[in-house]
Amino acid sequence: MPTIEQTYEMNATPEEVFEALVNADIIQDWSNDEAKMGSEVGAAFSLWGGQMFGTNLEVVKNKKLVQEWCYDQWEKPSKVTFTIKTKGKKTIVDLLHEEVPEKSVNSISDGWDAYYLGAIKKMFEEKK
Repeated sequence: MPTIEQTYEMNATPEEVFEALVNADIIQDWSNDEAKMGSEVGAAFSLWGGQMFGTNLEVVKNKKLVQEWCYDQWEKPSKVTFTIKTKGKKTIVDLLHEEVPEKSVNSISDGWDAYYLGAIKKMFEEKK
């Protein structure tokens, strides 16, 4: 199964980036859709009205978030890791998406930029 790796530089603090990943109200702002999310290990989540859903596997506040991601058209879940680091006055987010279904790798890779981490980055750029 393929792996997707991407890196984003955000004009925000690690705390702001972490909140954008785990706070349902903020997620609804950048995704323009319904979201349910928590910041605890074992918390279930759903995004885009339930199209994507899963569970938090590991949470290190302001540093790392590991999630199991599911989609009803996938045979098995995938694993997503967000690693958050400081770089000067900016924050780097490294994305590692493992076990991506072969037939979906291009659309998922594009989706991270268009609808998820790219959308978060744009939200911070518009605020500053």
